[in-house]
Amino acid sequence: MKGFHERNDSLNCSSKASIDSSPTPGTGSEPGPNDSKFSKTSLWSNFFASAFSVFDTYSESSSSSACEKKYSFSKTNGWTAAVKRVVSGGSMRRIHERVLGPSKIGISSSTSDIWLLGLCYKISQESSGDVDATSALAAFKQDFSSRILMTYRKGFDAIGETKITSDASWGCMLRSSQMLVAQALLFHRLGRSWRKPSQKPFDLAYIEILHQFGDSEASAFSIHNLVEAGKNYGLAAGSWVGPYAMCRSWESLARSKREENDLECQLLPMAVYVVSGDEDGERGGAPVVCIEDASRHCFEFSRHQADWTPILLLVPLVLGLDKVNPRYIPSLQATFTFPQCLGILGGKPGASTYIVGVQEENVFYLDPHDVQPVVNLSMDDLEADTSSYHCNIIRYIPLDSLDPSLAIGFFCRDKDDFDDFCFRASKLADESNGAPLFTVAQTHGVFKPINHGDTMADADGDGMDGSIGVLPTGDVDGNSHEDDWQLL
Repeated sequence: MKGFHERNDSLNCSSKASIDSSPTPGTGSEPGPNDSKFSKTSLWSNFFASAFSVFDTYSESSSSSACEKKYSFSKTNGWTAAVKRVVSGGSMRRIHERVLGPSKIGISSSTSDIWLLGLCYKISQESSGDVDATSALAAFKQDFSSRILMTYRKGFDAIGETKITSDASWGCMLRSSQMLVAQALLFHRLGRSWRKPSQKPFDLAYIEILHQFGDSEASAFSIHNLVEAGKNYGLAAGSWVGPYAMCRSWESLARSKREENDLECQLLPMAVYVVSGDEDGERGGAPVVCIEDASRHCFEFSRHQADWTPILLLVPLVLGLDKVNPRYIPSLQATFTFPQCLGILGGKPGASTYIVGVQEENVFYLDPHDVQPVVNLSMDDLEADTSSYHCNIIRYIPLDSLDPSLAIGFFCRDKDDFDDFCFRASKLADESNGAPLFTVAQTHGVFKPINHGDTMADADGDGMDGSIGVLPTGDVDGNSHEDDWQLL
C-alpha cells in the first residue's frame, strides 16, 4: 500500500485531469433529491428517462376534435417509437460516450501489477518471462469475466404503480450496486477463487444468486424491491440517485428481507453496515468504522444468537467538489489490495459504473449502460443461459476522472477477517498523509491520533480512547481539510 502513495506523490501537488475527463464544475454523480445543480449529462439522461412517461401516455381532451386527436396520437406514436429505438438499441451507449467521452477497451501497455478485488496479477515480463506474464494476463481476464454483470433491462413488469418497464438511462447506480452486492454473495457462498465454469451444469449457488437479482418483485434484490426500499432516501422509478442514498437503500432492503425470513433462510446472509454518520449523513471529516457498531450490527443480524457474523461494509464518500482530490487517489488505489475489497460504486459524472480493479492510474470497470432484454432465471435451472450476466470486454478509465461522489464496499467473512480489514485500514490511514478515506475506532468519542506501530504495542489494553490507528482529518501539521467533504 505504501508503494501507491510513493508512486503518486506528484498527484498531491497538482491535478493532471484532461479536458475530456474532467467533470464539469458543480456536477455530481447521479444527483439525488437534494441536489440543486444538474450537469449536461443529467439533462440528457433526464430527457430519455422521462421519454416513456411523456410519450407513452395518451390522453384525450373532451373538447378536441377528431382530427386533432388523430394527429396528436400519430405524433405521439412517432416520438414513442423513436425514443424506444434509441433507448433499446446501441444508441444509448453512443449517447453516453458523446456526453462523457469514450472509455478505453482492453489493457494498457503497462506491465505494472493489476489488482482485481484483492487479487494481484503480475504481468511484468522483466522478472518472470513472457510465458508467466501471458498466463497471468489470461487469469486476470478469466477473473474479470467471472464477475457478475448487471445492465439496463427492458420488458420487465412495471415498477410499482408506474408504467415504467425499463431502467434505461436512469438505473445505472442501482445496477452498479446490484453488481457489488452480487459479488459479496459470490464471495460468501462460492469463495473468491470461484470462476464461471465453461461447461454446464452450473453451480446451484451461482444460479440462486442470479435469481435473486431478477427483474420482478418476486426476486429479493430486484430493481423493483430496491426502489420500494429506498423511497425514504429519494429512490423512485425514472429518477437518478447518488451513492449515499443507494447504500442506505440496501441497508433498508436487507433489514426488510431479514424480518421476512428465518435466520437459517436469509437471502442476504450477512449484516449490512453503512459507514457514515446519522441518517442525514455527516460533514467535517472522514467516516469512522466503529468496531462497536459493526459488532452491534452482527449481533442484531443474528437475532442475538451470535457475537459475530459475515458483514458487508458500505462506505459512501465525497472526495472533492467537481473532481476527486488528488490526495485521495493513492488510498483509493490501495483499497483494491484488501482481500475484503468489493470495489467501488462510481464513474464519471452522471454515469455510474462498478469499478473492480486498478493498474497504476487506471481503473477497470463493469458498465451497466447496455440495454438487454429482461431475463428471469428459475432458481434450479442449472442449464440456464447466463451470458447476459457476464462481460468479456475489459474497459478502463483514468482514476482521476472519476466523479468525487462514490461508495466503497468490503466483505468480511468472520471476526478474524474483520480484524484483518481493520489492521489494513488503519495502516492505510497512517500512510495517507493526513487525507484518509476513512478511519477505524473501537468506540464513538473523541479520537486521539496514534501511529500504526503504537496500535500493535498497545494491543494489551493501554490505550484509553479505544482507537485503532486513527488519524485526524487534517494534515500532519493539524490543518483541516473539511472543505473537501460534502454532505453525504
